Amino acid sequence: MVQERLRLQREEEERIRAAEEAERKRIEEIERQEAEEARKKEEERERKRQKQKEKIERQKKEGTYMTKAQRAKARLAEQRLQAMKDAGMIQVQGEADGPKKPKIIYDNRKKGKDQQQTQNEEEEQEPEVKEEEKKPEPEPVKEEPPKEEEKQEKEEEEEEDDDGDDWEKMDSSADEWDADSDVDDKFADLEARLQEVAVENEDIDLIELEKKKEQERLKELGRKRAEQERIDELNRKKMEAEQEAANRQAMLANQKREEGRRKREEQEKINLASRSPDDLRCPIVVIMGHVDTGKTKLLDKIRKTNVQEGEAGGITQQIGATFFEKKTLEAQTAKLNETEKFDFKVPGMLVIDTPGHESFTNLRSRGSSLCDVAILVVDLMHGLEQQTIESLTMLRKRGVPFVIALNKVDRCYAWKTCKDTPIRDALKEQPEGTISEFRSRATEAKVQLQEQGVNSNIYWEMGEDDWMNSDFVPLVPTSAVTGEGVQDVLMLLCQMAQRKIWEQLMWCANLQCTVLEVKAIDGLGMTVDVLVVNGHLREGDRAVFCTLDGPIVTEIRGLLTPPPSREMRIKSEYIHHKQVKGALGVKVIGNNLEKVMAGTPVMIVGPGDEEEDIKAEVMSDLTNLEDKLSTDKTGVLVQASTLGALEALLQFLREDTQPPIPVSAIGIGTVHKKDVTKISIMNEKGHPEYATILAFDVGIEREAREHAQEMGVRIMTADIIYHLFDQFTRFMDELTAKRREEAAAVAVFPSIIKILPQHVFNQKDPIIVGVEVVEGILKVGTPLCVPALGGLHVGKVTSIESNGREQNTAKKGVSVAIKIHNEANPNITYGRQFDASHLLYSTLSRASIDALKANFKDALENEDWRLVVKLKKVFGIL
Repeated sequence: MVQERLRLQREEEERIRAAEEAERKRIEEIERQEAEEARKKEEERERKRQKQKEKIERQKKEGTYMTKAQRAKARLAEQRLQAMKDAGMIQVQGEADGPKKPKIIYDNRKKGKDQQQTQNEEEEQEPEVKEEEKKPEPEPVKEEPPKEEEKQEKEEEEEEDDDGDDWEKMDSSADEWDADSDVDDKFADLEARLQEVAVENEDIDLIELEKKKEQERLKELGRKRAEQERIDELNRKKMEAEQEAANRQAMLANQKREEGRRKREEQEKINLASRSPDDLRCPIVVIMGHVDTGKTKLLDKIRKTNVQEGEAGGITQQIGATFFEKKTLEAQTAKLNETEKFDFKVPGMLVIDTPGHESFTNLRSRGSSLCDVAILVVDLMHGLEQQTIESLTMLRKRGVPFVIALNKVDRCYAWKTCKDTPIRDALKEQPEGTISEFRSRATEAKVQLQEQGVNSNIYWEMGEDDWMNSDFVPLVPTSAVTGEGVQDVLMLLCQMAQRKIWEQLMWCANLQCTVLEVKAIDGLGMTVDVLVVNGHLREGDRAVFCTLDGPIVTEIRGLLTPPPSREMRIKSEYIHHKQVKGALGVKVIGNNLEKVMAGTPVMIVGPGDEEEDIKAEVMSDLTNLEDKLSTDKTGVLVQASTLGALEALLQFLREDTQPPIPVSAIGIGTVHKKDVTKISIMNEKGHPEYATILAFDVGIEREAREHAQEMGVRIMTADIIYHLFDQFTRFMDELTAKRREEAAAVAVFPSIIKILPQHVFNQKDPIIVGVEVVEGILKVGTPLCVPALGGLHVGKVTSIESNGREQNTAKKGVSVAIKIHNEANPNITYGRQFDASHLLYSTLSRASIDALKANFKDALENEDWRLVVKLKKVFGIL
């Protein structure tokens, strides 16, 4: 966890650095663009300055140059004069007196010495005129300067406003002539200049301000980055410290777990060493064989119950565990033991009734892995069958000693029933023909076993060498209906247990316990059926179970067993125990047992045990079961009564069916409304065929059925897996046929046909010709064209005949007569638009190819699909 956080932290730092680098490059680009713009502006400004300077120089030479202040003063004087004239304060007297007019002044430049002297002489000669004209001084300005002059002045003002008074400042000392100007004029001129300078520098100030802001932002970004790096460094150090602490804790926990494992293994070795041949446990027996060979009937005969009739279809559907006490075994074999004189040392026998139905291979595997000895039931009438061979292979693979029961011996012709007698006594009562038939069938069975590599013989005909040779398997003729040979089977099992595997049967204190089933019981809640092989289970023990979500630790609240000689699956009053000793099948009551996985081990956390070690040991087998319960994204919902049945059903649907049926969701127990809602999403996903619930041996709530009808969900129920599969297969076949019927109008099968010129029966519409199918499949309704003639549409095949009989299809290499009808162009004629030299092709399109893929994938072979690819190139289909 800490390493993951470190990795995420590093990725975040890399992302931040990349973002900052990108931001820095963006800022540099902006600064470069701004600098380029500033440079262009400066060049433009310099150009304007130069132009202004040249203009001023030209005006100075011409004597027309005026400063901004002079122009303003002239405008003001003109305005005052005009105002006075409008008010009638000034008479136009000067104009009436004659040509004597005051000199017009166009600028306020300082007079030269010659001009000044001439002006003084004129002033002396005409002092009176001067006196009169002192008041209306601005009047001469009435002589308006030429319009060109005013236009020029306006342009100068605009240019000076744009470029500032830099050149005025340079020439102010040389060009200022009005030494007697008012102080107010100077200050006004100064303020105007300051404003112009401010306007001129405004652009420069904004650029500088932006630069400063950007620098401040970068500084702030740098500070934030430094702070973030500091925080990241602190977090990294903290995480490293946490990781180190976690590693240290994990190492300590690992050490404690290893220490606990070491102690546990040492204790197990001590317990193994302390085993005694005088203290044997019950041998665990498993009954295996093909369906309907009589396995459960055989058990019924032993325990005098009728489990078989309580099971659907006569097929055992769950693992059952039945405990036979020692006295029960002695009573059952009393008649045979009169001659055998066998001393029973085993405390009893525990029989696991594993189904022989082929759907339950995984239960058989679990059963055979638990058993010490086995009974392989073979039908004497049919010999070895598929699952018989499969069971035989499994037993030999695990090295389990077994007895072969040749069942249904009472089916031999003219068999005289000798109820519940040893088989040898029963055979003595039979006529010669019956014994001959029995011998013949037994020999056939031996030959079939020999073909599988198994040496066998009738058990009373085996010599001492055969008994000592582990390869030899004893054959016991039995009848599960009338009971002949059942005593022999029990006696043989006990003899094999005590002679061959007595070391394996020595009771050991090491707990060896396996989960058989998980099931909800009314009044008890969720319970777990377990098989205790060795060791003790006590009420109050802390048991560790394996689930898909990890190990769970729960306290055992109760230990229940059925009465002796009754199977755990048959409802009866349970017996409560404070402690049980293996080997025994027991039902465990506890909390949080819903998700416990069948087939997984159960362990107890003792006073000196390390809990983590026990958890790790329990979870070690989970990987073998996870694959069985993995589900698909699209598929049906499977609901079963028990986890073992669910495992078997999943394996059957995925491995034993062709094609496999995908499963998207699973459940245990009654089908509820929420289960219907869960699977109804398949309708929205575009897979309505998978909006189906396969309910195996479970009930369905009324609300769930009503909701299923509203949501368009099908619920299929059955008590036998085969029936459930048949229902779904039938539904899928009907759906496929319906879809193919709908797609038939769109789907076009690929074909290339050649016209046989000697078999042209009608040249005009409808065209009837004999053809040979060169490639592909020709079907009724196939549109035909001639690609060599620009895709000429010939028409649609409306019928196909062969030897006078109509048919729907014609495959490659077949010659048939076809009728072609062209509704669009009924005037098309064989021999005019096309002839036998042209091959006719099926007209394919993208829609027709998609329809083929979706609905007729199985109808086309690889050769036909290659033709589809070829025609795609001919018609230019992408």
